[in-house]
Amino acid sequence: MERRVFLRQIMVLPSVLTWLPLQVMAGDHVTGTLRSLKKPDHEWRELISLEAFQVLFEEHTEEPGSSALNNEYREGTYICAACYLPLFESKHKYDSGTGWPSFTQPIAGHVGTKQDYSLIFMRMEYHCARCGGHQGHVFKDGPLPRGERWCNNGLALQFILQSESLPELRG
Repeated sequence: MERRVFLRQIMVLPSVLTWLPLQVMAGDHVTGTLRSLKKPDHEWRELISLEAFQVLFEEHTEEPGSSALNNEYREGTYICAACYLPLFESKHKYDSGTGWPSFTQPIAGHVGTKQDYSLIFMRMEYHCARCGGHQGHVFKDGPLPRGERWCNNGLALQFILQSESLPELRG
């Protein structure tokens, strides 16, 4: 194969990979699928704040240190702010020192991942497996035993105390 042809093909690879369907996974293990919601953006916009909409459906990032969830350490569940799918258990939350709520692992099968090249280098982005709402990025610099840091936008989550009932899924 000619070198030029090879280089052109390899340059297209990152953009092709972003079009692949999301895998529903926790860490490196595919765990199943959830029924995806097909709600148009304008309907989500009516249900959540503008700031949450920008994070969840336009993939913005909130300022580090801006979320009250950084200091939330009570027992409970962190759910998607859009569709209410449970994403993280409080026992997996830790202080990563990054300024964003961080977890060692999600609830199995409740997040999908895709490669993100928006900063030139590849990062692994993750979304709610149900509504597709952008949550954050996962990095391989977390605590043992998994070594993962699921770095989440606080605006993309709601915290539900263990003593309270989880809300019904919306969508």
